[in-house]
Amino acid sequence: MTDDPSQRRLLLITGLAIGVGLAAGGTAAFLIAMINLITHLAFDGAVSLAPANPEVFVGGIRILLVPVAGALFIGILARWGSEAIRGHGIPEVIDRILHADSRIPAKLTVLKPLSAAIAIGTGGPFGAEGPIIATGGAIGSLLGQVMHVTADERKVLLAAGAAAGMAATFGTPVAAVLLAVELLLFEYRARSIMPVALAACAATAVRLVLLGTAPVFPMPNVTEPTGAALVCYALLGGVVGFIAVGISRALYRVEDLYERLPIHWMWWPLIGATVVGLLGLLEPRILGIGIYNILDALAGRLAIGTLLVLITLKFIAWVGYLGSGTSGGTLAPLFTFGSGLGAIAGALLAAHFPGLGISPPVAALVGMAAMFAGASRALLTSVVFAFETTRQPLGLLPLLAGCTSAALISRIFNRHTIMTEKLARRGVVVPDEYATDYLSLVHVEQAMSSPVVTVDGERLAGELLATLDSVDGSHHQGFPVVDATGELLGLLTRRDLVGVTPNATLRSLVRRAPVTALPSQSLRDAADIMVREGIGRLAIVDPAATDRVIGIVTRSDLLQAHAPRIQAAEQRETTMPLDHLTRSIFGR
Repeated sequence: MTDDPSQRRLLLITGLAIGVGLAAGGTAAFLIAMINLITHLAFDGAVSLAPANPEVFVGGIRILLVPVAGALFIGILARWGSEAIRGHGIPEVIDRILHADSRIPAKLTVLKPLSAAIAIGTGGPFGAEGPIIATGGAIGSLLGQVMHVTADERKVLLAAGAAAGMAATFGTPVAAVLLAVELLLFEYRARSIMPVALAACAATAVRLVLLGTAPVFPMPNVTEPTGAALVCYALLGGVVGFIAVGISRALYRVEDLYERLPIHWMWWPLIGATVVGLLGLLEPRILGIGIYNILDALAGRLAIGTLLVLITLKFIAWVGYLGSGTSGGTLAPLFTFGSGLGAIAGALLAAHFPGLGISPPVAALVGMAAMFAGASRALLTSVVFAFETTRQPLGLLPLLAGCTSAALISRIFNRHTIMTEKLARRGVVVPDEYATDYLSLVHVEQAMSSPVVTVDGERLAGELLATLDSVDGSHHQGFPVVDATGELLGLLTRRDLVGVTPNATLRSLVRRAPVTALPSQSLRDAADIMVREGIGRLAIVDPAATDRVIGIVTRSDLLQAHAPRIQAAEQRETTMPLDHLTRSIFGR
């Protein structure tokens, strides 16, 4: 057993994360059961926990009234329960991480899944994953608040709960960890990823016990793609990515339209639910999560015309209802749109160009994952998610090509994603690129000022002030103070000399023991020391004689250390031929 406190702390957080994963796994199974129960009660009057297929619902006025009744209940719950239950789920979790030290109110652990179960169970065309992810994150955050851990550790517990929620919903532990890395943690550190990974494993174990071991999206076996087919899958991903950009923009434009209504927001879901009910009368399969629609698209069981009508009506219902601010997820509808579009494209290509070797089920799979990649830009999550939900290893290469194309198109044509647009409108900066801290790559000895001008501790303050006022000393702001043997006593700055007695010795003016660093340490270490100690300059000492100062690092040195990085970036931007090419293509 290690004696390192940080390692013991890691073990503690990992243990807590596993507990969060188990709780989130149970919560996810409970929420799915609630959705099934409410769906059966609302549409066919039966008491059942079996998955509900809206295609078999009895038509008539009930299909119109049930979504409206659910929307009314959600509006009341949001108005007098918590307004925070409104929204997609994942954007709200990101916001709490960035601006609330990963603190989520405890009541959301109850109200969020309750509102989602009612919204989806009464026909809302949403996914359960967003609310489950938000609920799992709330469980981790609540535990972090009760245990009084640090904000960084609370973030890890929140991400662990969110990842566990996704893993329990879809049986995708690896994709869940990648989702946490790409959208929630805003870092890539082993001490953050390990608790999240074990939480996802724990939640998946709960799912295996309660819901079985079958893949969420079983599909026909995938064969090795031809080179021509791989090119087509990549192009398909690009087209789907472009459509994903349009879907994201459409959702937020609908939200803007609701904002202009002269009625209170608690009534907005009634409008969206009415749209859902009317369209449900035409096509009941648009109601609810729509897992059967995805399965049919992946298996190639639906005709092109049927698919086109289904995804069109589902999109109108989804964007109209979710834009009203109700509680529901985005992933399952995106999978429906993407798999439908991919299946249509695959069927057309296979029929007209059989020599390409296009498989409609594989095209549907690529479309499903590419829609997620284009909307969220969580590239690796999208690829691994599609693999884990289908367990088709030969689909990985088409998935990688299609999802990368979709994410590339999304990055070119959309500044923000469906997960971050709402936050960006509030002025929130959401990091989407993670790189090694540049200061951690630079050693102190590369940036320190050396040799150092030191002053004798027995020297009088008045003499030093006279030197500072001269031309030769005007550029000095701080000095190491040493004794007759050269031993470092401390540092003095111009501010320390203001108002002191001229006859005072410099030794007597030193108020604190010297704060030092070694030349082999990184500038990140030096910066952390300076922040922690509240100082603007740091004495660098000889490793062989730590009382001998050999250099000084100041705040200006830390800033100046970034000069090579900035110069390299400027050199990349001066590649004029490539710049002219991109401007001619994209008009930028």
